[in-house]
Parts: sequence; C-alpha cells; structure tokens
Amino acid sequence: MNYFNKKQWFFMQLQCFLIGSVADSFPLSSTNNPLSVTFKVGNQAVLPCSWKQRLGEVAPSTCYIQWNSPADTVFERQGNEKWQAEQFQGRVEVQSEKLDSGDCSLIISDVQIGDTGRYESFMVVDGERSSKTRVFIQSVKLSVSDYKSIQSRGLGEDLVLDLYTQHSVRVVFQGRNSSEWSDRWMRGDKDNERMEKDATKEQLKIKNLKSSDQGMYKVLDEHGLGVSTVILSVNEGSKAVKLTQIMENQVPTDGAVRSSCSAFVLLPVLVTIFQILYLL
Repeated sequence: MNYFNKKQWFFMQLQCFLIGSVADSFPLSSTNNPLSVTFKVGNQAVLPCSWKQRLGEVAPSTCYIQWNSPADTVFERQGNEKWQAEQFQGRVEVQSEKLDSGDCSLIISDVQIGDTGRYESFMVVDGERSSKTRVFIQSVKLSVSDYKSIQSRGLGEDLVLDLYTQHSVRVVFQGRNSSEWSDRWMRGDKDNERMEKDATKEQLKIKNLKSSDQGMYKVLDEHGLGVSTVILSVNEGSKAVKLTQIMENQVPTDGAVRSSCSAFVLLPVLVTIFQILYLL
C-alpha cells in the first residue's frame, strides 16, 4: 500500500476510535433521574445505597434488602441468608456487616458489559418473602464500558492483548485492507508459535509481528459483546515508534466533568498520533 493510502487507513480508524471514545464519555439519560455510575469491564462495581435516606436513623428489626433489575430480582439478603440470580452467581453482594448501619450498596465483582442497566433497591419491612411490603430506597443506572487503545509496534516485536476478565472468550481481527472479521483466538485454544496465553494473567501474546498483523483487534465475551478494542500499526526498522497504551480511566459520574476530561484526554492523543503519521 502506498504512503497516502497507509495514512488514509490509519486516519479513518482513528476517527472511528475517537468518535466512539467521545460517545462513551456522555451519561445515559433517564426520565427518573437515577444515580449514574460507570465502571470498566472486569472491575468491581459499587452501586451506592443507604436505606437511612428513606427509613430514617432507626434500623428495621430485621434488615431485608432486595435489588432488582427491570427484568428480574438480582440479589436478596435477610440476615445471613442471601439469594443471587443465576447470571450473577458469585459476583454480587451486600455486605452484612454494613447493612445494619445503613449501607445497602450492591457490589458487583468482575462486572460485564451485559450488566449495564438500571438497578433498584428495596427494603422489605415485613420480612415475609410471600407477602412483601417493600419500601423503595434507591435507583442506580450502571454503565459498563470497554477498553480502547491505539498501539504501534515494530516488525518482529510482540503485542500483548489484555483480556481483562475470565468472561473474555474470543479475539477477532480485521486487517487494514479488509472489511471482514476473522477469529484469531478462542478460550481453550492451545498455545502455538504465534499465539500464547499467559497461564497466570488474563493476557494473550501475539508474537513476532508481521505487516499483515496490522489492523483492529476486538476481545469479545461469551455474548459477543466487546471487552476491548486495539488498533495496531506495525512499522519497519527505525520508523518503529511505540505508543503507550491509552487506557480510559474510570469515568466520573458528573456529565460536565466527563465532557471536559474527554477533551483534555483526546488533545494529547491527537498530537501524538499526528506525530506518528509524520514519521511514517
């Protein structure tokens, strides 16, 4: 590919990447104005909640907390007994030692893209599961975002792809000269001379990079949802310039702060990218 087309391809991929980053930085609207929180996939998410704002300072005789999504019940705790929805098994908790003092926050471990949505908490004041008298406590809108990065490597170098979570099961690739996606890795694949999975970390190493490895890599979970996107440029000899991976920090919940932070983050990214284009 000639010099112009190489730059054109890289610039088009950069545009798509930056537009997606800006879109991710704005909060989702809600008619009921729930509290909004945003976390990265694979991290621990905390959905804040305090029953004191609804029930006052005096604790019920038995704290019986319930968290629901629009589709179903997610979690319930009454004393030492708790119940978790199947898709959240082993990943959700309300800390019993904090519940009596008012903290009914829902903790979601290894949060996934599919966990995005609205959650509502209730205190069951009669304590009977069959005839619940529920008091609404808090509505929280959870947004789970993926990771995005632009990286540059030299011929023969290695690329380490972070998988971030055990729910990442597939890596697909789109070459810079192609509109088709192809599988590069599936969880359970054996290591080979080009691909190696770290046994202790959620990382995948692509070894001895070639020009044909340039393009876009997507890490997907078991539902086909994107965990991360990496745009890779492979350069020759002295032109090889390493780009420090640009990872998005946890996004603040305040919309104005998000917007301004995005602008400050994107400005140095643009400067760095155009410096790389100049060197190509």
